[in-house]
Amino acid sequence: MKKHYNIIIAGAGGIAEAAGLLLAEWSSVTPTIFIGDRDVSKAEKVAQWIMEGTTKPCKVTAFNLNLTEPSDGLKHILKEGDALLDCLPGSLAPKTAGLANQYHLYYANLTEYVEETNSIINMAKDAKTGFVLQTGLAPGYINVLGNYLYQEFCNTHGVTQVDSLELKVGALTNHAVAPHFYGFTWSPIGVATEYVKDCVVIRDYKKTTRPALSERGEILIDGLAYEDDLTSGGAANLPDALSGQVKQLDYKTLRHPGHYAWVEQQLEHLKDSKDPASGLQKIMQDQIPHIEDDHIVIYAAVQGKDAQGILRRQEISKKIKPQLVGKHTLRAIQTTTATPLIQAIQWLLETKPKGITLQSNIDAKAFLNGRFVKAVYGKI
Repeated sequence: MKKHYNIIIAGAGGIAEAAGLLLAEWSSVTPTIFIGDRDVSKAEKVAQWIMEGTTKPCKVTAFNLNLTEPSDGLKHILKEGDALLDCLPGSLAPKTAGLANQYHLYYANLTEYVEETNSIINMAKDAKTGFVLQTGLAPGYINVLGNYLYQEFCNTHGVTQVDSLELKVGALTNHAVAPHFYGFTWSPIGVATEYVKDCVVIRDYKKTTRPALSERGEILIDGLAYEDDLTSGGAANLPDALSGQVKQLDYKTLRHPGHYAWVEQQLEHLKDSKDPASGLQKIMQDQIPHIEDDHIVIYAAVQGKDAQGILRRQEISKKIKPQLVGKHTLRAIQTTTATPLIQAIQWLLETKPKGITLQSNIDAKAFLNGRFVKAVYGKI
């Protein structure tokens, strides 16, 4: 941030606290930060945690966030704010975006939820301020990286179409035990939802859908074996943007071997359920522990023939570990999710676009080498 701003963060979970600390510690000019949650005591704890964790003077104010009936205090904060970072569950995104639109705030969110994203697009397409949607890790960084890789491949090899664009991300624990071979590093409802909702893909150059967990595969990344499978939301708007240009495009989530077979068994028990996501969430929360020691694996690859007909493949992989920010160590899922969100807000505040910006519209090279993103993901 090149000047002082009032930044509002909606939510007081792990990503919200990371976003607040990163803004306080890494901004060129430290913003005034407001943290809101329906549980104001939770917001107060996060505000205190940020102020204790930053090495720079920073004012962080907690407030009660009621999306349905905004209080006078909330209305005052919204009037004074410059930007709103939405770190609430994806189901609430349309309401939060509606407040940003009403009070003319720049807005960015993280959600992988497709229906909610479409709702915001319809609502804010003519907004007076700019909205960047789906700008976390996946969707978010992985889509910008994939689009960058596709453009580079076409420019390098003199083509306009490719055979495949593969996007893969795993938020993983360092160790995994039977039978589930997993540990929670982020939202259980987010994991359960992406395992059951349909996935938007490109097949034979056309945008279409496939059921989640219907195309399991194996891959070696930096010599280590992972399973991957289709999960919803991670492709963002690339299937729209690259239809006709990519023969096959999909987003797959990386997991330790054995995990997807266990999930398949649980979903078999829920096959007659009207709400399999909630059922799966409950099973997973009962049996799978939350683990703080995490890492993120990222992989993107494009394959196709060059202008001379030679088959070529370009790949990028990254492994992100926990990182010290100020006086606190942030988990890898926190930094990798929060920094694209902050980078998007910085871009919005400095360039002041209007309406909706989706992942394919972002200047990929500038974004990937932006101040916040580069500090976590490294330079491209």
